[in-house]
Amino acid sequence: YLLEQDFPGMRIGPEPTTDSFIAVMYGETEGNVPGNALVVDPKKPFRKLGRFGNAFLNRFMCSQLPNEVLKSISIIDSPGILSGEKQRISRGYDFCQVLQWFAERVDRIILLFDAHKLDISDEFSEAIKAFRGQDDKIRVVLNKADQVDTQQLMRVYGALMWSLGKVIDTPEVLRVYIGSFWAHPLRNTDNRRLFEAEAQDLFKDIQSLPQKAAVRKLNDLIKRARLAKVHAYIISYLKKEMPSVFGKENKKKELINKLPEIYIQLQREYHISAGDFPEVKKMQEQLENCDFTKFHSLKPKLIEAVDNMLANKIASLMNLISQEESNMPTEMVHGGAFDGTMAGPFGHGYGEGAKEGADEEEWVVAKDKPAYDEIFYTLSPINGKISGISAKKEMVTSKLPNSVLGKIWKLADCDGDGMLDDEEFALAKHLIKIKLDGYELPGTLPSHLVPPSHRKPFQTAE
Repeated sequence: YLLEQDFPGMRIGPEPTTDSFIAVMYGETEGNVPGNALVVDPKKPFRKLGRFGNAFLNRFMCSQLPNEVLKSISIIDSPGILSGEKQRISRGYDFCQVLQWFAERVDRIILLFDAHKLDISDEFSEAIKAFRGQDDKIRVVLNKADQVDTQQLMRVYGALMWSLGKVIDTPEVLRVYIGSFWAHPLRNTDNRRLFEAEAQDLFKDIQSLPQKAAVRKLNDLIKRARLAKVHAYIISYLKKEMPSVFGKENKKKELINKLPEIYIQLQREYHISAGDFPEVKKMQEQLENCDFTKFHSLKPKLIEAVDNMLANKIASLMNLISQEESNMPTEMVHGGAFDGTMAGPFGHGYGEGAKEGADEEEWVVAKDKPAYDEIFYTLSPINGKISGISAKKEMVTSKLPNSVLGKIWKLADCDGDGMLDDEEFALAKHLIKIKLDGYELPGTLPSHLVPPSHRKPFQTAE
């Protein structure tokens, strides 16, 4: 849907189809690169995936094609999640570990649900848990929302949020984008405006990724530095506690079992946040295969160097990034579906709200002006104008807050004389109607909304 074309190796159907991780990337010519060749290519960022073995590499490929969208972003299409009996059949590689590897390196994780299948299977639940610590990257897309009516959609959305709440352990609510993400006619058009607004929000979120890539990498560097520091404290503590001669194995088992208490002790001693520590269970599993006597003692100079980097050098790096961003043109994702939403009169909000009447020769307020004039003349105008007090009495009947009415007054009082003539009053009523219909007010008055008597006459060339 985003690329607006098929990519090599793509196969979509109602039956479970995708059984591979496919990296969809830009290439001058269309084609596939198999996993084993991919992990030895120094130009691609996949070399570390070699550790997951042949079972995974046979299910990994890179799909290259010359598409405008892929010049700015690359997309990893993960295998379809299995449910029911199938999920018990092992994939032959650690699926969640692979997902975790990708999750740590990507800018955005998109979880796809459709309106007819909201249950989160055991494997999907495990997959989402693999993204722990990457919650800020997760977005949820509820697809095929045009296949249910508004009442059902409310229930579907509620059920989805309930299911996600059980799996994703955060107090914040995940951002869910509702829509129909394919290029076919909508089956149910009741929520067309909602789908357009949601798709626009999702596009903006994806389009801003290239801009934020440098800051995200810096953020990951800081995360790694903090984690490395905590690892150093844990490892040196375990080394210090080991006996020099006898009972090493027993002591090792005792220390692994006591790991939660060791974490608490280190938190107090070095004033470290509990959120900086690695997961206890995972750490215990990894320590089982380690020889504690070969661990290194704490090197305070290295810890100092990390602290100095976090306190001083990161700040100067942030300044460099912001300077570079201000000097470079804003990098956005172009092509495919991203350009479609901006084409002609089909851009978001075109012809709606404050943009209504932009293409018409006649002033858009004129059609309702007779009704507004009736109200205007009941407010006792003097010399064709009403005072601010009279206007206020009428404007507050809209029940809009003063902050909004103040903005409307500023936009409507075109000549800034603190009074409104009949055209300015009609404009104020039109702007109130726009706000009450749920649209945003413009920052400055668009030229097509300026009342005809307040427009500057065109200078004719002699």
